[in-house]
Amino acid sequence: MIRRTSLVLVGALMGAAATGVVYSSIVPAVAANPSTYRELSIFGDVFERVRAQYVTPPQDDKLIENAINGMLSSLDPHSSYMNSTDAEDMRTQTKGEFGGLGIEVTMEDDLVKVTSPIDDTPAAKAGVLAGDFISKIDGVDVRGLKLEEAVDKMRGAVGKPIKLTILRKGAEKPIEITIVRDIIAVRAVKFRTEDDVGYVRVISFTEKTYDDLKNAIEKIKAQVPADKLKGYVLDLRLNPGGLLDQAINVSDAFLERGEVVSTRGRNPDETRRFNATPGDLTDGKPVIVLVNGGSASASEIVAGALQDLKRATVLGTRSFGKGSVQTIIPLGEAGALRLTTALYYTPSGKSIQGTGISPDIKVDQPLPPELLGKVETTSESSLRGHIKGQNENDEGSGSVAYVPPETKDDLQLNYALDLLRGKKTDPAFPANPEKAELKP
Repeated sequence: MIRRTSLVLVGALMGAAATGVVYSSIVPAVAANPSTYRELSIFGDVFERVRAQYVTPPQDDKLIENAINGMLSSLDPHSSYMNSTDAEDMRTQTKGEFGGLGIEVTMEDDLVKVTSPIDDTPAAKAGVLAGDFISKIDGVDVRGLKLEEAVDKMRGAVGKPIKLTILRKGAEKPIEITIVRDIIAVRAVKFRTEDDVGYVRVISFTEKTYDDLKNAIEKIKAQVPADKLKGYVLDLRLNPGGLLDQAINVSDAFLERGEVVSTRGRNPDETRRFNATPGDLTDGKPVIVLVNGGSASASEIVAGALQDLKRATVLGTRSFGKGSVQTIIPLGEAGALRLTTALYYTPSGKSIQGTGISPDIKVDQPLPPELLGKVETTSESSLRGHIKGQNENDEGSGSVAYVPPETKDDLQLNYALDLLRGKKTDPAFPANPEKAELKP
């Protein structure tokens, strides 16, 4: 299964994929002062009194989990405790594959609607079609379930069968299909050729993103001769982020040299710098990066690096503004701590925390009439308890995050295509790496 709740995503998802994630198993010890231990003894006293005297017997594990989350929620919106289920779900998301059926779904009229079966997956082979409505999962009615709950029911162990009851237009009665779950690889990158332009959409930054990007560029180059290829559109709109190392690798794919990003923690000796290596996969062809209010974290690292190094022109609207890095620290019983440990900085030394990436060329994408007044603009700066960025001001970050389903209605994409084809001109395009002025 792949969740696809809507074509409209406002801001960044607050789950695992929304973070610039790194993994760590090392927890440095920091001595606490005596008053801290006195406060902890009070916590222990409260815990025991609740267990002994609350009107109904509470669950110890829930009390502790909620207490931990209460502590972490006072830090920033991206720090949290993950129990074993949440931690496993995060590992699944970042790995980019899981046991499932292979369908993209949404919710419509209280039923799960199949928007697209993925080629060569169990669902496609079993005959599930786009437009089918799933009314029951293993005999359980989906009405009353949230989309996430229905998706979780359809995921499961590889080799385990599941029975779907399907309502199909034109069918006289419901259709029952039994499908055996298999490993489903989530496509992190989608691509196509727009005649003489290569279009690459990075959906999320999982372990597979760079390899999928490399494959996409190779196939585009095979389809369009070098002398005919005008350039590339790298679409990062609605991309909520993901793994930090994949953001670095994706940036590096378009660069020959230069610093991609740096991360800076609470101590000066925790600063880390990541540099590009020789080898531009696109052979120096012009690149336009598309961003909007749904571009967050890892996608902002890529946009910021290519913008600062003058390797690409950024087009669209202001991005979400999540400039922090979360470290995943494994804990007992397979749980994990997701803790904000650093801020990242673009090659020019700028933090985009709370401000986002400002496009070189601002192109608004209007909402269709049916969505007017229904889509709110959210951003990092609008999140309660967010870390205030050094450049943050009243303008804040973010913009409406909407991408039309039809290319003909996509003003931002068509503007980019016109620039690459010379039908439009702008001083910001094409970008010139030789003119990059960076701080030492």
